[in-house]
Amino acid sequence: MTRKLILITAGLLALTGAGYISTPAAQQQPVVFQPHPSTQDPKNLVTPAQMKKWETELSNWGRWGKNDQRGALNLITPEKTQQATKLVKEGVTVTLTHFASLEKALDNWNFGETKHWMTNVDPQTGRVTSALDGISFAIHDGTNSHMDALCHYAVDRDGQRIIYNGYPQNLDQKGCKDLAVDRMGPGYVTRGVLVDMPLLKGVEWLPEHTPIYISDLEAWEKYAGIKVSSGDALFVRTGRWARRAKTGPWNHARMAAGLHASVLPWLKARGVSLLAGDAVNDVQPSGVEGRNRPIHDLTQVFIGLPLVDNGYFEDVAAQAARLRRWEFMATWQIMKIPGGTASPFNAMATF
Repeated sequence: MTRKLILITAGLLALTGAGYISTPAAQQQPVVFQPHPSTQDPKNLVTPAQMKKWETELSNWGRWGKNDQRGALNLITPEKTQQATKLVKEGVTVTLTHFASLEKALDNWNFGETKHWMTNVDPQTGRVTSALDGISFAIHDGTNSHMDALCHYAVDRDGQRIIYNGYPQNLDQKGCKDLAVDRMGPGYVTRGVLVDMPLLKGVEWLPEHTPIYISDLEAWEKYAGIKVSSGDALFVRTGRWARRAKTGPWNHARMAAGLHASVLPWLKARGVSLLAGDAVNDVQPSGVEGRNRPIHDLTQVFIGLPLVDNGYFEDVAAQAARLRRWEFMATWQIMKIPGGTASPFNAMATF
């Protein structure tokens, strides 16, 4: 097997729940990761039948009209935005974003190479003649914070791929025909709520495969003195970036801590408008038979709740802990990529 083929295959396995042991090419074997044992406990177990039931019970299809393209972002009302501005007391702003890395690593370049170049270069001397440059990157890659468009995930219905609000997943080489990221509004201002699970548990980062349950979210609410409410943007920190900074890149796409599928009714009931994780949102493996990423499946296709993967919450966690205040004004701009399946998550938290 050539080195190029190994890299391509490894990228595909990253999508299917397996990975490679770090051994010479001739000895490479797929690794199957096991879900956290607690996900199989009867009190936590989410079955395929339960998931199918939730597809109906948690659906927001038609709630904001048959032509709606924004989903739960509709919960960010003008009143909610006005309330969020009143959270600015110190005037301190931190980023919620990690940009695509130029580093070729285990958790990056699964969907394409990140490149940065100077565009005006003398071909004879190689001298850069102007301060002009270009960049290219895969929006969904593992070190790039991005907000998924609602066309990103689909389910099979009567032989057709269906996305949020019952639209067919109509794709071509130009992107999505409906529910693309350029249809989801210019950007938003709302209350952001940080859920800092490592702080709650007294660890630097959550161990691999750790599921986050409703009981954990509500324990955090009690600790922080906050109740998640309609229109909030919820930022769930597992410590993915803290671990990476200390130990290096790792296969977060198949090993990360994250939300367990049992939190789905809670997310709908609380009226969360944006769900952001510092890894892939879903605990990996999910522990749900036949569903690799059940949080993605139901939030995007049925609840219409946009997700942010690979958010960067280290700075906001430090600032929130210093102030002992885990709510803030969250702002983000949506890049209007025609037919886009996601936008880079250009987001800030202001205290």
